[in-house]
Amino acid sequence: MEGGSQIPSPKSEPLFKKLLGIIQNFWRIRFVRFLVVGGINTGFGYLIYSIFILLKIHYSLASLFGTIIGVIFNFFTTGNFVFRNKNPKLIIRFCLVYGVTYLINLVFLRIFNGLHMNMVVAGGILLLPMALVSYFLNKVLVFSINVKDTTIGE
Repeated sequence: MEGGSQIPSPKSEPLFKKLLGIIQNFWRIRFVRFLVVGGINTGFGYLIYSIFILLKIHYSLASLFGTIIGVIFNFFTTGNFVFRNKNPKLIIRFCLVYGVTYLINLVFLRIFNGLHMNMVVAGGILLLPMALVSYFLNKVLVFSINVKDTTIGE
């Protein structure tokens, strides 16, 4: 073919549409959205925490800075994509939930530090448990009011 352009085969178009439909159906499930968005949020927060640890910042401050920066990012991604609620008035409750999450995380980081564990590894171990605590608290205390998401996976 001239110019390097290719004409899609008639067989590949239905396959693409079918795959896109499957992805869209999965995205309707709140728990799937939580996993995807939570993974992005968790990776972002862990990256920030790890950068501060590698800069020789004390683990409590690294966790605090990671939490503060992460909360701002997470409020928009969690509210918009997981709970489909863009109400900016909920940020106070959201911050309180992350304050509680931070304190729980800090307790476990202190325990791991007392065991002389590498603090980057300790933060990694706490990723999943803290993400689940955060999801539960946000679902119950922040986004439970006026959530109009009637999709499966509630």
